Amino acid sequence: MIQSADDPQAIAEALRLLRAGRLVAMPTDTVYGLCTHGLQPTAIKRIFRAKGRAERKAIPLLLSDTRQMEEVAQDIPRLAYELAEEFWPGGLTIVLFRKTIVPDILTSGGPTVALRVPDHSLPREIIKQLKAPLAATSANRSGGPEPLTAQDVNQQIGRVIHLILDGGPVRGGVPSTVVDLTSRPPRVLRQGAVPREKIARHIPDLE
Repeated sequence: MIQSADDPQAIAEALRLLRAGRLVAMPTDTVYGLCTHGLQPTAIKRIFRAKGRAERKAIPLLLSDTRQMEEVAQDIPRLAYELAEEFWPGGLTIVLFRKTIVPDILTSGGPTVALRVPDHSLPREIIKQLKAPLAATSANRSGGPEPLTAQDVNQQIGRVIHLILDGGPVRGGVPSTVVDLTSRPPRVLRQGAVPREKIARHIPDLE
C-alpha cells in the first residue's frame, strides 16, 4: 500500500502499524528507509526477513532529537553531545554503549548501538509521536539498488511490507559518516556525508 506522506490519515496509519510492530517505508535525508519500532525484537526481525539481510549485521536507530539518546544509550560522553550539537540533524551516526532496553537482535548481540537524527522532518515527527526510536535501514533487498522513490521500494520489497509513505523522490547519494565513541581513541568506522576533518576538530586523536 502506497499513501501520500502529506496525508494525516496515512501518518496515523503508519503510527498504528509501527506500534503493532509492522514495517513502514518512508523517505529520509538519504534514501527511503525500511522502518519499524526500534524496541520490539519481533518487529526488528521482520526487517531482516523483508530485506533478506543477515542477522549478524546490526541495524541503527533513528531518533527524533538529541535528548532521545539517553533513552537508549548509557555512559554517554560529553563529546557525543558536542557532535550532536553540530551535526544533528544530519549525516553523522554516533556509536555508543547501549542500554538493556535495546533488543539484542538490533545490535547483533553487541554492547553498542548506532544512533542518528535524520535531516528529514517526516521520520523525526513519526518518532516523536511514536515515543520510541525507529530501527531503520534502506528499503531495498540486501544488495539491491538504492530506493530513491516510493516506486523503487514497491518494486523491490512492496509485497512484504505493510505501508509505503510516498514523500516524493529523495536525493540519495552519500550515506552517513559513522564514528565510534566507545573505542579509545574514537575512530571513524565509515566515511560518509560528514568529512573526517570536521569531526577531528572535536576529536584531535580521531583514528
